[in-house]
Amino acid sequence: MFRGNFIDNLPKIYGIYTGGFIAFIILMAIGEQMGMTKDAIGICFVGFTIFIYAAIGWLSRTAQASNYYVAGRQVPTVFNGMATAADWMSGASFVAMAGGIYFKGYGYMALLVGWTGGYVLVATLLAPYLRKFGCYTVPDFVGTRYNGNGARLMAVIVLTVASFTYVTAQITATGRIASVALNLEFEIAVYVGLASILLCSMLGGMRGVTWTQVAQYIVLIIAYLLPVFWISNNIGAGFFPHFMLADEVARIGELEEQFGFVKNSKEALATLPEWKKLAGITKAHSEVNATPWQFISLALAMMMGTASLPHVMMRYFTTPSVKAARKSVGWSVFFIFLLYSSAPMLATLSKLALIDPDLPTGIIGRSIAEVQALDWYQNWNQAKLMVVQDFDGDGILQLNELFMNGDAVVLATPEIAGLPYVISGLVAAGGLAAAMSTADGLILAIANAISHDVYYKMIDPRAETAKRLVVARVLLFVFGVAGASMAALQLTGILGAVIWAFDFAMSGLFWPLVLGIWWKRANKEGAIAGMALGLISGTAYLVYMETGGTAILGIVSNTFGILGSTVSLIAMVVVSLMTSKPDAATQKMVDNARVPAGASIISGQK
Repeated sequence: MFRGNFIDNLPKIYGIYTGGFIAFIILMAIGEQMGMTKDAIGICFVGFTIFIYAAIGWLSRTAQASNYYVAGRQVPTVFNGMATAADWMSGASFVAMAGGIYFKGYGYMALLVGWTGGYVLVATLLAPYLRKFGCYTVPDFVGTRYNGNGARLMAVIVLTVASFTYVTAQITATGRIASVALNLEFEIAVYVGLASILLCSMLGGMRGVTWTQVAQYIVLIIAYLLPVFWISNNIGAGFFPHFMLADEVARIGELEEQFGFVKNSKEALATLPEWKKLAGITKAHSEVNATPWQFISLALAMMMGTASLPHVMMRYFTTPSVKAARKSVGWSVFFIFLLYSSAPMLATLSKLALIDPDLPTGIIGRSIAEVQALDWYQNWNQAKLMVVQDFDGDGILQLNELFMNGDAVVLATPEIAGLPYVISGLVAAGGLAAAMSTADGLILAIANAISHDVYYKMIDPRAETAKRLVVARVLLFVFGVAGASMAALQLTGILGAVIWAFDFAMSGLFWPLVLGIWWKRANKEGAIAGMALGLISGTAYLVYMETGGTAILGIVSNTFGILGSTVSLIAMVVVSLMTSKPDAATQKMVDNARVPAGASIISGQK
């Protein structure tokens, strides 16, 4: 059945895997019809998928540095595009994005525009040229290009700050899903999620993560698209809603005007301590789409942040060639588009199913007691992700008397829309796949950067490969536990933490990466100044805004990277021009990086 090597058989392997997963869904549907409980279905979906991911991680175990750090640089473009899409579409994309659109409407399209548009910057400015350098990590490129461990260490610091902020949000997402699917307390569920994440990356490194992420993409895209098509068909919006929802959007506007908003309901909700976080109108939410500039600046920040995130750049180090890296970006955008184009559809269908009284699933306008008796409401209320409060005392549920955590919109929609519970189990498995895939890439980015760029390049250059990989695996565990511990504190929502991660990354890394390729005059001193001052200024502005500061030039907490990256650019240019230009060898290296053909610059790491 299988001839040739593993790479040649990838289409067959993942074709069989996809068919097996669909068969498993059908088996669970049959089980539901035969009386299988909801808890059992949720446990089976989560357990089965985690088992598959762990098995892939085990089978991909390696003791070779090139396999551990860059998957042997042999990942085909289509499969690298799928792995990148899974790496990219985190818990924020899968769980929180549609929730944001549900609450704030088109303002959240700034995130879609920025996160997708960022790949234009990746394709044209960075990915092929970073691949030509032949590095293992982003700090490896910085250290090589700027010829010094000072720049390398500063890049590791920026990478760690951005990636750790991001990974905390992903572990929060895994905990949120695991707590609902497995009926666990959130504080325990985050560690269950962490264990599943480490199983995928601990032994196989980038090779294990790559093949796991391809499997996770298949799960998450099926889990996201199937409810969209099913719900759309059920409510008469057409089987393919992406081009057919204009009337439904208008209908939502009419219903919102008809049912109105109960005055001061948000303030009244804040008096209930256990529900303070439920309104979905956090500071991060309120800043989205407040002005046209905030829409534009948020999209710009997400574009530059996309092109600065180390775990995204690392994916293009795994391709066989520079040409393959560029093609891989195109496939990444295609696979990402499949979900991103569907997020607004899911948000629209979810709200319509919930508030339209002409649909059997609509609850707005019904009695409070009737809504509170619904099974799905009781489930999500018990999970402290949904609550209704009769603030005006009329006993009828108004639009602004229903409060739902933004992270629950995607997870709860199949139940709200009356779909079989097997679809809820599938969605939970998809959300878990999205969060796990990104968390794997982020923790690996941190561990690989410290083990390779700090331990190996700076502390012990003679360290054997086995010792380096032990250090990397220990770091995976340490940062994973630290991320889970932070997630358990629930200091911020998933989407807000993810946005901040992009701002941190662009504050310190965007211009050192771009100018490192496109401006030969950029030097070590300039890069260190750009990274340090960009990160410090951006962080200081975030603290200023979060402690009650007034926005300067329309820059808010969500877009503090605009300030940080501007400071980084100015500092880098000024300091580079005030100090000695790079030597001739470095300038020749930069010229060589722009030539697609030829050997990698760091040939020893091929």
